[in-house]
Amino acid sequence: MGSKWDWQVFMQDTGGGRTYLEWMMSAWGWTMSVALLALIVALVVGSLMGILRTTPNKWFVALGNGWTELFRNIPLLVQIFLWYHVIPTIFLSLRAIPSFVLVVFALGFFTSARIAEQVKAGILALSMGLTLPQTYRYVLLPMAFRIVIPPITSEAMNIIKNSSVAFAVSIAELTMFAMQSGEETSRPIEMYLAVTLLYFVSAFAINRIAMLIERRLQVPGMIGGGK
Repeated sequence: MGSKWDWQVFMQDTGGGRTYLEWMMSAWGWTMSVALLALIVALVVGSLMGILRTTPNKWFVALGNGWTELFRNIPLLVQIFLWYHVIPTIFLSLRAIPSFVLVVFALGFFTSARIAEQVKAGILALSMGLTLPQTYRYVLLPMAFRIVIPPITSEAMNIIKNSSVAFAVSIAELTMFAMQSGEETSRPIEMYLAVTLLYFVSAFAINRIAMLIERRLQVPGMIGGGK
């Protein structure tokens, strides 16, 4: 490998009818697809489990606590392998599901445990003298979600970075692109730098968008809130 960087390497043909730049953009698309779909799963499931953990029903609390403890105490890479290699052997119908979908659920459920903690904390920070359904519908949930926007923003950024584990089950995302293209071109520095930049741009964009949403939805009187 030469001592000088060669960014023209991205214009070279991969041998498959596309350039390395086109391949990288495709990989970026896979990365963002995995991350955004997993975030949706995490928000829906995590919010539900966070709510269950604050109800007076001990069975709901046990279900929410069990879910949270299970998914946050098993390493993400192990969960990816369980979804890809183990679970389809138990539930044979899952063998027909694309690995992309399995990774989305694995990453989404992993992150849902963290979001459940944040939603629970947000709900417990509030209380009113209403009936339970009224309290959740009109007070706790609207206020709690506004309070937990900052930590959820952090989770959204983390989920983009964590999506890199998808390479372990052959999802053609950015990390796999960097590894394969670096070997093919003998230009790993350029490839990894470009991929690092795309990860940074993606996480930074999520952060800026979430900050705008946070400013619009800040709870008056809270730290950093409006007057």
